[in-house]
Amino acid sequence: MACVDAPSLRASVGALTTPGFLHDPAASVRYTDLANGTSLGGRLVELAGRSVLLATGGQLTSALALIELDGVARWIVILPPDVERAHLPAIAAAAGIDAIATDAESDIGAMLDVAVRVIVEPRIVTAQPDALPALATEWVMLTSGTTGVPKLVVHSFTGLAAAIRARSPADGVAVWATFYDIRRYGGLQMLLRAVLGGASLVLSSASEPVAAHLARLKAHNISHLAGTPTHWRHALTSPAIHTIAPRYVRLSGEIADQAILDALRATFPQAAIGHAYASTEAGVAFDVNDGRAGFPATYVGAVRDGVEMKVVDGTMRIRSPRMAARYAGSDHALAGADGFVDTGDIVELRGDRYYFAGRHGGIINIGGLKVHPEEVEAVINRHPSVRMSLVRRRQSPVTGSVVVADVVLKADTHAGNGREIALKDDILKFCHAELPRHKVPAAISFVAALNVAATGKLLRR
Repeated sequence: MACVDAPSLRASVGALTTPGFLHDPAASVRYTDLANGTSLGGRLVELAGRSVLLATGGQLTSALALIELDGVARWIVILPPDVERAHLPAIAAAAGIDAIATDAESDIGAMLDVAVRVIVEPRIVTAQPDALPALATEWVMLTSGTTGVPKLVVHSFTGLAAAIRARSPADGVAVWATFYDIRRYGGLQMLLRAVLGGASLVLSSASEPVAAHLARLKAHNISHLAGTPTHWRHALTSPAIHTIAPRYVRLSGEIADQAILDALRATFPQAAIGHAYASTEAGVAFDVNDGRAGFPATYVGAVRDGVEMKVVDGTMRIRSPRMAARYAGSDHALAGADGFVDTGDIVELRGDRYYFAGRHGGIINIGGLKVHPEEVEAVINRHPSVRMSLVRRRQSPVTGSVVVADVVLKADTHAGNGREIALKDDILKFCHAELPRHKVPAAISFVAALNVAATGKLLRR
């Protein structure tokens, strides 16, 4: 395995001896070929020392550009595919963008008045290496799930790679795959794990049906697979899920409730199953590999791999060398005076374990009583007929709000022929047995599917 303390991703790839590949639906590219080639049409020298907006339509071209630009560009601003076009001028101004790396799939290059535009190709061509000064490139990622212009979160390569140890689940011959987009923090971590380990990586595609994606995973004989709990719930609805046999299954990005962990254990009895906590600002905080939701209480108040956690007013806060350095173009402080990042995630101590209750901004107020939607969903999802659920607020003239739930049933569950009312009643009885009265949904609707954001998380707005 390559040393994760190498000065750049580009240098790390140059030191690899294993022939790892990047696979997307249309192509397979060996990234170590970048040692003697380029995907930038021989124009890397024009991007040296610049603040480069990486605005590609494809993930493969993004991955190749990241490898080539790290250690060469001053900043790499990684644009996610779902960014609001109206926010581009503000993003470019905040980051001081003076160059764009784009591809044939993206229309963003023509939207900004930037002098240097370079096209990234989804292939590597032989080229003489440029003699370029080595820079400590800063990686800039955009926050997700916010309204208005997203914040620009500044990371170093060292910080991004800090959670990837010399001994990891990727040890040995591995083929990683991910449901994430690598232009978000979770997907970028999967790219770094694969590349720094000399492993191949099968990239996702937003337009690809689940069954087709799983067929590609089978064709590449993947061994390590990562996604959000929502990604996994969708994948488990496909019969093709039984054609793959990963050795390692990883969840992050949302609360991993016991229902999804148990479902994955039943589907992949041979696999190690872990869920991780990470955020764009705080970085990767910890992994949990004991098959249980939540995390041990001993994680809080101790220093583990350089990461410190504390709980203040029920909200988790993190300080570590993996966290971002600052926000770009903003006076807003990323961390408090004590160096801890307020994650906004609410946790509750039950016995010897902390459990995630939800987001600070997502609380539903029922007549002065608080309800965390994720807490209710975790109960509904344990019902044997339920695949997944979304809990939301509905206005009420009496209490201001009531809790309602949209529920997707498992494929083998039949709610027709008069059974719909009985099944809803059974789910509500299940909730009454587990939850205080004000948290029990006032109504349940059966739906065919739930809306999912580009991040792979349930769309809650």
